[in-house]
Amino acid sequence: MRSLTFVIGTGRSGSTALSRILNAHPDVLSLNEFMASVGDAAFPEGTLTGEEFWQLLHRPAPHFERMIRSDLPLPEFLYTRRPGRYATETTGIPALSLMVLPHLTDDPDGLLDELGAAVVRWPERTAAEHHRALFGLLCTRFARTAVVERSGYSTGWAPGLRDTFPDARFVHMFRDGPDCALSMSRHPGYRTILLLREIKERAGIDSFADLTPEHVRALPADLSPLLDDRFDPALVRDRDIPLRRFGALWSELVTDGAEFLTRLPADRRTTLSYEDLLDKPTDELTRLAEYIGVAPRPDWLRTASALLDHSRRGSARRLPAAELTELTESCAPGTRALLASQSH
Repeated sequence: MRSLTFVIGTGRSGSTALSRILNAHPDVLSLNEFMASVGDAAFPEGTLTGEEFWQLLHRPAPHFERMIRSDLPLPEFLYTRRPGRYATETTGIPALSLMVLPHLTDDPDGLLDELGAAVVRWPERTAAEHHRALFGLLCTRFARTAVVERSGYSTGWAPGLRDTFPDARFVHMFRDGPDCALSMSRHPGYRTILLLREIKERAGIDSFADLTPEHVRALPADLSPLLDDRFDPALVRDRDIPLRRFGALWSELVTDGAEFLTRLPADRRTTLSYEDLLDKPTDELTRLAEYIGVAPRPDWLRTASALLDHSRRGSARRLPAAELTELTESCAPGTRALLASQSH
């Protein structure tokens, strides 16, 4: 592994397409939704054995399992489209299997077995050392040299990743605010995020670890079931959530990402606008390839351009004028933060 890069951003910004583009490069190990899959739990303090580390990667993610049980799977859940021997209702789907491994291979179960057989024999060491070894193992397995991790809704992890991997590079990817917020409003994951935030606000807590039975009993009947192991998906799909709330979420996340980038050394940070990627794919992908340490191969650039979808650009402009105005106003703080970051 020659280089390690994290693509951070709001999600719904073309970053999934970017993972597919990077995966098509013969020198890039594209870790699709790795952080979203394993989360902070895979980075405990102190040391842990190989067996303990593997359990952190293998155990199912409870929040994703709850969504699958409730018939509210995310489009990013690759494993549920072509199921293997794991299922939510029986074994649970291992964290690595849901989105990371199916992005790399058509046999995610076989790759999981292969990785597990190696990792459980590893010596005791820190989580950061285990992760570096895992990335290196995957690079060897797929004959890649540069690692790029990309998760949606990932700006919150950026400071911890910087502390854990001080030599890593970061790319802040973003999309036009109203277009991105409108896409969030149609995505079950982001609708769930806002509803869970509402639960915490109503309960007056910062973490669900502080939620008490009294808090739950005080919640409205259309919110409390979201905390159950299985809930009616209509509670998420059909709830009326104002577009301005998604605009405010976009502003918050994009501001966090922009401010984080300004604290990095110049050679460890760059940005990628989805609109620039659509307008100038060869230029932007050449710049990105050189930044992460691989050659911008002409055949890869041709393949990459074909993977970009231009049809959803400007989708917010089709909203009624009043809705578009309100949405644009809610995105204004994030837009200002991006402009300030670019001038910095």
